[in-house]
Amino acid sequence: MKNLVIGTLLTFGLVAGAQAAGDAEAGQNKVAVCAGCHGTDGNSAVPNFPKLAGLGEKYLLNQLKDIQSKKRNIVEMTGLLDASSEQDLADMAAYYAGQKRTGGQADPELVALGQEIYRAGDESKGLAACTACHGPTGDGLESAGFPALSGQHAAYIESSLVKFAKGERDNVMMMGVAVKMTEAEMKAVASYIQGLTK
Repeated sequence: MKNLVIGTLLTFGLVAGAQAAGDAEAGQNKVAVCAGCHGTDGNSAVPNFPKLAGLGEKYLLNQLKDIQSKKRNIVEMTGLLDASSEQDLADMAAYYAGQKRTGGQADPELVALGQEIYRAGDESKGLAACTACHGPTGDGLESAGFPALSGQHAAYIESSLVKFAKGERDNVMMMGVAVKMTEAEMKAVASYIQGLTK
């Protein structure tokens, strides 16, 4: 029995290891077209385009695959990934995951509500705290594919929450969270996240 367990673990380990790993150096050469919206290092200057730097390799790869397959529709990215191989996507994800995300500032008037929702949620509405998946400092959880959020543009976070609530972005977990939030809570949480630093 012991040998069976060890053999099974080794097999799974070899299969997992056989999957294409991203090469950040190769990825740097594949993201030139992305720089116009997301910045050369993944830190976009325009608030409605997300900062990709440091989001997490697993999360980024999943998003790139969803965009390429049209599961996630982003008009500005139409056709940009059509010719990319799975290795290309893995390389791009590795490059952006390895970049350092710049921080931002929270609106002081929104910090109290944003912090309350981010750290504690709202038990009366069954609203989970953001920290459960994204961590107390917004570092995310790479192993689960939950993105790091700290320093992300408030405008992008708020827009994403609205899309999740309306079912325009397909993520069951986030849809269930966002639909329980008011517009004021979304705005406050988004601002708080923008000001989060590691």
